[in-house]
Formats: sequence, C-alpha cells, structure tokens
Amino acid sequence: MAIQLTRRGALSLLLFLTPAVMPTWYAGSGYYPDESYNEVYAEEVPQAPALDYRVPRWCYTLNIQDGEATCYSPRGGNYHSSLGTRCELSCDRGFRLIGRRSVQCLPNRRWSGTAYCRRKWCLCVHMRCHALPLITSGTYTCTNGVLLDSRCDYSCSSGYHLEGDRSRICMEDGRWSGGEPVCVDIDPPKIRCPHSREKMAEPEKLTARVYWDPPLVKDSADGTITRVTLRGPEPGSHFPEGEHVIRYTAYDRAYNRASCKFIVKVQVRRCPTLKPPQHGYLTCTSAGDNYGATCEYHCDGGYERQGTPSRVCQSSRQWSGSPPICAPMKINVNVNSAAGLLDQFYEKRRLLIISAPDPSNRYYKMQISMLQQSICGLDLRHVSIIELVGQPPQEVGRIREQQLSASIIEELRQFQRLTRSYFNMVLIDKQGIDRERYMEPVTPEEIFTFIDDYLLSNQELIQRRMQRDICE
Repeated sequence: MAIQLTRRGALSLLLFLTPAVMPTWYAGSGYYPDESYNEVYAEEVPQAPALDYRVPRWCYTLNIQDGEATCYSPRGGNYHSSLGTRCELSCDRGFRLIGRRSVQCLPNRRWSGTAYCRRKWCLCVHMRCHALPLITSGTYTCTNGVLLDSRCDYSCSSGYHLEGDRSRICMEDGRWSGGEPVCVDIDPPKIRCPHSREKMAEPEKLTARVYWDPPLVKDSADGTITRVTLRGPEPGSHFPEGEHVIRYTAYDRAYNRASCKFIVKVQVRRCPTLKPPQHGYLTCTSAGDNYGATCEYHCDGGYERQGTPSRVCQSSRQWSGSPPICAPMKINVNVNSAAGLLDQFYEKRRLLIISAPDPSNRYYKMQISMLQQSICGLDLRHVSIIELVGQPPQEVGRIREQQLSASIIEELRQFQRLTRSYFNMVLIDKQGIDRERYMEPVTPEEIFTFIDDYLLSNQELIQRRMQRDICE
C-alpha cells in the first residue's frame, strides 16, 4: 500500500512539473509548440595516452629496405624507438633516399615522416662520370676510365708543382670528387755566368776594356725567359782598377728568378813612386806611376837640371834611366851683350834691376837693407837682383858677387830705360817683360804680393801652397 502511494506521488509530481519544461510559444518568436527540437549534448574527449619516455617501443621499429636508420634516443643507445628518439635515414650504395632524411618518434606513437630507398640506375647500365679536362702543363691517369669508383691521379710536367687535389674519384652521383688542380711553375730558371776574368790596364791608362759573352739561361718549365737584367757595366766597357762584380738576373713567365755573378778584376802595372829632385819638382802624365806614364824633372828658379829630363814607367814596373839633379844655376857674365845675359834667365828666374846714382843714395840703401832680410822669399819666388850703381867710370854692375862689364851695364840701362839720375827699379818676369816699375823703395811684402797675385804659374802656385811656411 505504501509502495503504491509512493508511485502515485511520483507520478503526480511528474505531471505537475511537465508544463514547466515544455517549450513556451510566443507569437512571432519562430518557435511552434507542435514542432520538435534538437537537444545538444557535450561530446566526451577521449583521454590522451600518458607520455612515458621509459617505454622501449613507443613507436614501431624502423626498418628501411636497402637502407638503414641511425637512431639517437634520450634514454640511451638501447632505445631505438622510444618517445623522442630521432633517426637519421640513409640508403645503401646504388639507392637514393625518397622522403625525409630525419624522423622523430612523436607522442602519438607515430614517426614524424616517411621515407624509402629507390634504386638509382638499372643494373645493366654502368654509372659514368664526364671526361675530365686536361690541365695546363700537366696530365692525369685513371684506374678505370670514367666509370664509377675510377680514380684519376694528376701529375705535372717537369719544372711545375701540383697545387690542389692530387686525385679525384668518380662518385655514384655521376660527379668527380674534389676540384680541378693546377700546375704552377715554381722552379727558377737555370742561369750560368761567364768565368771571372782579370785584365791589365793599357799603357798610360788606368782602365781596361773588358768583353764577355752573355750568360747561358734556360727555363726548366716551358723554356720561356721573359727578361734578363744586368747590374753593372755592359760588355766592352772601360773598367777602372780594382774588382768589379757583374750580376745577371733571369726571369721566367711565372716571375721566378735566378741570378749569377762573376768578377772582373783590372790591374794597373805601377812603378815605385818617384821623388822630386832637391830644388825641383816633377810633372807626370796619367797617374804618375802607372805603366806608360812619363815624368819630367824640373828645377826651381836659380837651379839647372843635370841628367835625363824625363823617365818612363815600363811594363817591368821599373823606371827608365836614372834621376837627374838640380844644381845651382851658373851665370855667365862674360857675354857679348845684355841680351845674352838676360837669355840665361829666360823661363827660369825673375829679375829685379835696381839703379841708383851712387852707393850712398838714401833710397838705395833703404831698399837693399829690406831685400837682404828677405832673401828666402826672393828665392822662393825665383827672383834674382841686378844692381847698377854709380856714374861712369866708377859705375858698378853686379849679380850676386859677379861683376858686369861697362858695356853690359850700358846696354841694360838703355834696354830697360833705367836712368842714373835718381833711384829707380824695374821687375822683369820670366819671359823678359818688365811688369812693374818703382821710383821709391818698396817693402818686400809688396813685391811678393804682386808676384803671387799676377806672375806665378799654376805649378808655382801649387809649390807655394806646399812651401807656405818655409820662410817663417
């Protein structure tokens, strides 16, 4: 009875609640009470598998026909298909990989891609590479022509060096391994110079003309020599005394170079150095002591040469003849005319002729006194003094201690226009020309200055520089 009441109560409750869940119709709402409607239910999402890196075979084991898979797992080497494993795929020789080269085991238990190996060529056809081009100045030899696995070894001609790959192999993709090498010329050319030589200088010369043949040059590579340079004089040049290095340098087309050298030695035959004579000097040709040189002896003014005037340096390195001497000049006063007297001084001595009316003349005494104190300077400048003093018949003329005759005195006065009336003096050069006249006494320094400035020859100037302090 109780159970029936309960069922009735439940049914009454259901009937009571039914109008509440029925759809309500509203005019213009688009819903109709007589039409059915769809109910929407939330679809249950299947649960994702739990990720477990410890499962050895999370993905199926890779097995590539005609190839292999190299796998790396986070769990180590014994795990080849666990979660996260990455495999590198490759094919056997003669097969080509189609698809992914690298795959990974994903959480959905699948690999990230697929791949397979396909044969590259038909078994009845041999794989070939293209014919290798020849290299400049080189060649190559191959073990099996242009077929697969053929190895070609390169070599260069003599004088060249191989740079790059020495060998190349025909690979399965129809290409040659490596790159094309080149033959480089690194060997310098060969050069040989002439032999060293020695030559004597010609007579009266300090040089010798020397000739030689050009060097022998050869290139070990292509035989081409682009340039040969010379450092030194050309063949046939005049070489001075001493050793001279001649250097040749040859260049090939690769700018390699080689050098050689030889020595040219020139000798000058020389004689012992001559000494100038006492109271004299030497003038020599060329260097003064070389083969063929001539040395001439000269004496100072007031001295005369006695002996051979010159000597020659011979090929035996000895001087010809014997040395002369310079003896004091002997003046001959016993001549017939004044011209004969003056000729003895020509180009040898200068003359200072002093004329005075008598020995007591004040100017005369003053001049003679000053000159007597400067005898060294007068001799150094080749000056001789002639005195004409007094009136006839007591008139006196002298050169040093030698007396002149009355006729010579008269001719000298007339020839040089010297008066007896007063003091006068004339300076005559070595050519017999009067260069200066004085009416009053002058100091020796004035006379010396005039001679040094206007009358000295080049040779006398040289001697004056050498004997500058001889009279001090």
